[in-house]
Amino acid sequence: MEGTDRLVTVPGITPNGANAAETAQALRLQFRLGSLTEQTSGLAPGFLQANLAILPSNAAADFLLYCTRNPKPCPLLSVSNPGDPTLPRLGQDIDIRSDVPSYRVFRNGRHVDTVGDISALWRDDLVTFAIGCSFSFDDALQRSGIPVPNVSAGTNVPMYVTAIETEPAGPFSGPLVVSMRSFKPADAIRAITLSDRYPLAHGAPIHIGDPAEIGIRDVTAPDFGDPPTIAPGEICVFWACGVTPQLAIGRAQPDIAITHDPGHMLITDLPADATL
Repeated sequence: MEGTDRLVTVPGITPNGANAAETAQALRLQFRLGSLTEQTSGLAPGFLQANLAILPSNAAADFLLYCTRNPKPCPLLSVSNPGDPTLPRLGQDIDIRSDVPSYRVFRNGRHVDTVGDISALWRDDLVTFAIGCSFSFDDALQRSGIPVPNVSAGTNVPMYVTAIETEPAGPFSGPLVVSMRSFKPADAIRAITLSDRYPLAHGAPIHIGDPAEIGIRDVTAPDFGDPPTIAPGEICVFWACGVTPQLAIGRAQPDIAITHDPGHMLITDLPADATL
């Protein structure tokens, strides 16, 4: 199944619809109601998608500094006030407690649960960080005639923990996580150029070619997401990934932290090529 075909299962939504906000809001409503729980790669083409990190306010300043020092994996889109579940800068009627299809819950740095709603976990001191996602530029690649393998297959993008260390800030540190898409060489060059126009979606890739050079031992066995399909003659292209903060949370060990489940993003009302 083509990735964009999944949109027709959502009432009132058509691929590349004219009303961007209506499409994003309609998808978020399906997530809120629990009637759509799948990963968001290939959904809402042309919209800016976001990774999440939700942390207690006593950890927020250090995490903000971590994002500032590591802008490739952590391009900040918005930061909430403590206890405020809305993100008005990113869309109308966003309720961050329910508008993502799947969340990961961390206790003292350990992933302890995966849930579809975090209302019961919400606290007055929680601060939401929304971080750009590379899913946002997949539609631009496809419209330029560049096939994106996981979108075409309707699967999640493969993601890998690398041997590249991010720059620490307070208790937050850890390795860079990357997402991977494989292309024919000519398409890879075009994908690099196109993605560089989307700095809020990680921009240009951080590595091209041999996965071992960035510490990935087996590209067929990702740490997150689905295994890739790499056709003969294709080369691997790696982008910084917004799952990176989840490993930093593991090292920082706040008493609670909540993130998106890898591949299950917040879909904003903003166009994918937005500048903030």
